[in-house]
Amino acid sequence: MAVQETGVSYYCPTYVEHARRDFQEMLDHNCTAVLLALSEFDLDFWFPNIKAIAEAGKEMGLKVYLDTWGIGKWFGGEPPSLFLTNNPGNRQVSAFTGEPLPACCFNTKAFRDYFFDLCEKLAREVEADGFFWDEPHYALPKGYASITGGAGDDWSCRCPVCQRMFEELYGYEMPRQLTAEVKRFRHDRALDILETASRRIRQIRPASKIICCVHATLGTYYVTENRGYDNWDRVAASEACDVFGTTILSYQLPRTFFRSITERTLAIARKHGKGCQRWLMGYYQEPEDLDEINKIIHLYAELGVESLFAWTYRGGHGTVLAAPRALEVWDTIGRAYGEVLGRK
Repeated sequence: MAVQETGVSYYCPTYVEHARRDFQEMLDHNCTAVLLALSEFDLDFWFPNIKAIAEAGKEMGLKVYLDTWGIGKWFGGEPPSLFLTNNPGNRQVSAFTGEPLPACCFNTKAFRDYFFDLCEKLAREVEADGFFWDEPHYALPKGYASITGGAGDDWSCRCPVCQRMFEELYGYEMPRQLTAEVKRFRHDRALDILETASRRIRQIRPASKIICCVHATLGTYYVTENRGYDNWDRVAASEACDVFGTTILSYQLPRTFFRSITERTLAIARKHGKGCQRWLMGYYQEPEDLDEINKIIHLYAELGVESLFAWTYRGGHGTVLAAPRALEVWDTIGRAYGEVLGRK
């Protein structure tokens, strides 16, 4: 199947007149969609303009998706969490040390209510095409890495709420080791919050497309990162998404890795009748030869990926995470998008 959608993430939900100029630049770079990266501060402070910006994007012909960016530090992203600031007792907890971690526990009632309320408000009031679950994950406590460079043995979350829920379900105290039942509990709870949010969104806006983007790790040899969403089969089979996607890869990795991750992503998505999305690194790091970006975009298209997105607009120009040649990276992505869309 040919590429149907090309997009880029966008950090700036401030003034609609600025967004219109940026959206035109995206269109000129052959983007058909934009992902609005919405932090908790953005949602708290800029909400009236978020509504206007989403509407402007759609008026100009872009598909508009809403990214719950860094919310609770359970989703991926750099922005701080207002929820964690105001609710320090709702943090994930290290299994080995009992240390509170800088991420919310999404099993607590306080966070679930907070998150569901945000999703329902966005679904009611913002004219968008869908939602994007951005790298959801359990926190990885700091510890000794394995010999293969992955995460250490410590894990989360073993807070009082998780311990109580586990004991009610299995009839014994939650172990400190990642037993099969602990892994199953964590996977079940990780999917439950996304499935519940997706149902609530669709009750309000039935046509919403839900995209779930998980970490692009092999997770099958020596090390699994145990983020709670590493079982791609379970994620793609769930009602938490209509489109299954995997995250960016470092340009330092061999091309064979780009191919294998994409083939696995496609196979899982097709197995469960879901759309497929792959992400490109358009910030921070770049290949020595920028034509590598073009070749990778064409590789994804040739393999059958339907939706291609890059993080982020203008290569992150002006941010601490900008690619060294940020605007050239952005132009390279735009030209390649035009080619895979069949535009001259």
